[in-house]
Amino acid sequence: MSTTSSLETRALRAGHGSREILRGLDLAFPRGGFTVIVGPNACGKSTLLRTLARLHEPSGGSVLLDGRAIVDFGHRERARRLAVLPQGAETPDGITVADLVARGRHPHGGLFKRWSAGDETAVAEAMTAAGVTALAARRLDELSGGQRQKAWIAMALAQETDLLLLDEPTTFLDLAHQIEVLELCRALNRAGKTIIAVLHDLNQACRYASHLVAMKDGAVHAEGRPREIIDSTLIEAVFGVSCLVVPDPVAGTPMIVPAFGESVPSRS
Repeated sequence: MSTTSSLETRALRAGHGSREILRGLDLAFPRGGFTVIVGPNACGKSTLLRTLARLHEPSGGSVLLDGRAIVDFGHRERARRLAVLPQGAETPDGITVADLVARGRHPHGGLFKRWSAGDETAVAEAMTAAGVTALAARRLDELSGGQRQKAWIAMALAQETDLLLLDEPTTFLDLAHQIEVLELCRALNRAGKTIIAVLHDLNQACRYASHLVAMKDGAVHAEGRPREIIDSTLIEAVFGVSCLVVPDPVAGTPMIVPAFGESVPSRS
């Protein structure tokens, strides 16, 4: 899988009604990276992701896809370059996994284009990559939360884009299914997919991200590799939590241990 697309923002502003949420963001998402956006509730994480995908219109600035304003792309052209899985995607009644994944081929269709062998191959490869081939004939409403989320990711993969945007893909999943989804994302990234995701769990973000964006009050507080930017000072400033940051005993990545009223050593 080749990774040829890039995504960036310039002085990006966005909000809801008269309330401004994003306040002039300048970001360049590393090509071929696994970027995770973190921050407290209502800091603008999901608004940023939705604006990147043009599910939410900016009030100022721009989003650039391959150096070109994303507003200049038609819907199908944009969907052939960028796939997005929004939070709380609604499951159509009675749909099977195979039918859901096939919907990912819509950007490659046309008014007179028939379903092709190439479409069939793309769907099969997407289900294999997401680990849902054995579930192809099952209805989504029969599946566990983790299985459903992997089926939605397979649909996004069937678009055959270089960029994959995921808004809180582990929300409402138990720990085992959270790890399954994040391991899938890691495997996709290692295969060449550029991934941008919003996560709530800081320790998971530090373990899986190659690039971390920490947001506060609609602005970027810090960005970079987790080992380079995560320390107790940043956690206190962004989340208002006293903590100790130690190496994860398994991955060696930063691990945040909240103090919860206990005294915390000054090191991090």
